[in-house]
Amino acid sequence: MKRFTSILKQVIFPSKCLICGSFFQSRQDTGSFLSKKSFQDKSLTTFNKSAGFEFLMASFLCPSCMPGFLSVESPLCTKCGVMFKSRAGKDHFCSECLEHPKKFRKARAAGVYNQTFRDVIHSFKYKEKTELSRPLGMLLLYAFIKFWDKESIDTVVPVPLHIKRFKERGFNQAFLLVKNWHRIASAFSIDLTYLKIDKNILIKKKWTKPQTGLGREKRLTNMKNAFSLNHSSHLLEVKGKNFLIVDDVYTTGATVSECAEVLLQSGAKDVDVLTLSRVSHDFS
Repeated sequence: MKRFTSILKQVIFPSKCLICGSFFQSRQDTGSFLSKKSFQDKSLTTFNKSAGFEFLMASFLCPSCMPGFLSVESPLCTKCGVMFKSRAGKDHFCSECLEHPKKFRKARAAGVYNQTFRDVIHSFKYKEKTELSRPLGMLLLYAFIKFWDKESIDTVVPVPLHIKRFKERGFNQAFLLVKNWHRIASAFSIDLTYLKIDKNILIKKKWTKPQTGLGREKRLTNMKNAFSLNHSSHLLEVKGKNFLIVDDVYTTGATVSECAEVLLQSGAKDVDVLTLSRVSHDFS
């Protein structure tokens, strides 16, 4: 009966592709899947199979627009996480990180910021498709489990928006990406009870113009001293702890580096970075 209902729903209300706008019949109801409180097989193996881009985006992208997603894999820069153009060799520092040392310990991303992933992220961020926060959040959680050792992070901090930007957009996309991590992990019997998600430790105190179109130096200048601790009382929550800063896109690292510097100057032990996507550079 459930299968018949699902088929009937697709016939009467077919899915509309976020990228090209065409109607198509989805292979599965991903949104319904992610909203369930329990699963038949609660295991990490099942989670890994369910966190693939094509599965998660099956209700949002047509078969023609689906191909193109590229997950971040080795060889990559051990510091900033950028994938090297050459697919041979081991992980090592890229020339950018050797020339311009980063404040954070390491950065990683779920996927490369290419045409397909860019369009999905833009739909989420700029077209108010907040329903994408569930599948994209699961994709990001998969990257976290893939790249970090268990319990190596104490607190997850989504990059804050300036209050003016928050009022314009109506939501903080970085927070929405991690908001349901505990619920998703619990559904698959993945222990994340030790992990704190705190959207209030940092604030963006300085209004900045959009980073899009700016070069590296202008991005750094634009973000200089843009963030601070929300209140001095948070010093006790920061001292000696390991933090993971979360954002949607890593381009030059200007934004996350500023956030990392604030936490480190406030007594954090280490700061890592996880983003949904990573802009690729021409490194060999």
